[in-house]
Amino acid sequence: MSESWDPAGFKARVDTALHRFVAQEADLLAGVDPALAPVAVELETAVAAGKRLRAAFCYWGWRGAGQPDSEALVRAAAALELVHAAAVVHDDLVDDSPLRHGRPTAHLALRAAVPHHPGADGAARSLAMLLGDLLMSLAGQLFVTSGLPAAYLGRARPLWALLARELVAGECLEILHTGAEPDTDASLKVIRYKTAKYTVEQPLLIGGALAGAGRLLREGYAAYGLPLGEAFQLRDDLLGLFGDPERTGKSNGDDLRGHRPTALLAETWRLAGPGERDRLRALLGRDGPGADPAAEHDAGDEVRALMLRLKAPDRVEEMIAARVEEALGALDGLDVPPASAAALTALAHSAAIRPS
Repeated sequence: MSESWDPAGFKARVDTALHRFVAQEADLLAGVDPALAPVAVELETAVAAGKRLRAAFCYWGWRGAGQPDSEALVRAAAALELVHAAAVVHDDLVDDSPLRHGRPTAHLALRAAVPHHPGADGAARSLAMLLGDLLMSLAGQLFVTSGLPAAYLGRARPLWALLARELVAGECLEILHTGAEPDTDASLKVIRYKTAKYTVEQPLLIGGALAGAGRLLREGYAAYGLPLGEAFQLRDDLLGLFGDPERTGKSNGDDLRGHRPTALLAETWRLAGPGERDRLRALLGRDGPGADPAAEHDAGDEVRALMLRLKAPDRVEEMIAARVEEALGALDGLDVPPASAAALTALAHSAAIRPS
């Protein structure tokens, strides 16, 4: 790989490693019994799309510590995309989301695999849960078989365990706070553990650990990675409500329908007066089993109008900008090669500034 950052070229390398590995695993799974073919298809679908940001942060965590380009490292970095795929399958299942990348989510796609099951919806959800579990297991397998020396892999093993623990903690916190009175601090903690750490901070630290990065560099990676990861998810929350579903590939009503504890909703609540809070409660109550889709749509539009009137999206934009500035400030203090600094700067902008 050249010293200049080529996002498309890097993504192609990760895609090649990822798709080759998962295709082999899908064939092995389907080989157990023909009935497993739909699950094997969803296994490959789970990694078919993605920006490969997590792999990129891992790669530049390695390069920033002075290590050269390495195909083995690319394979190890690709393992983080399997962690992401597992998290997405589980997250869509928990949130009962219908779409991901413009396609039916795994728990809906797998409904066709169990047409004669007496509890087909539950069976499909169970299959999706097991698919997510398999993806997480395969992430570890790809990582340890990447071709990197065992001593390098051993340096990163504690961080790999930490990544999984914090990701699960974040998912659990989101469930525990869903439906509670919106609170910005609680929402930011969910963001930190559910997304920020495993999207930017932990991939950088894993790449650095594999490369033998020293304490100061590791601290600098954390100072850059955590605020940038939070900015990434804050942007995702904005797109989740105000983005174009044709571009985001997801429904723009999921967060409201699920009463998810987003910072956007929490800031709206904080800025709202008593009457506006009463109205917000009533609007968020128009969902659940048997809800009228037209009423849900109208309620969503009214909530978005209230958010805009209170300037809650502007407040979230300020939070994003402050975190990107913090991340880039930390990057300025890092002693990394110029190519790594340029790549991490570009990645900061692509992670936090995305088309709606």
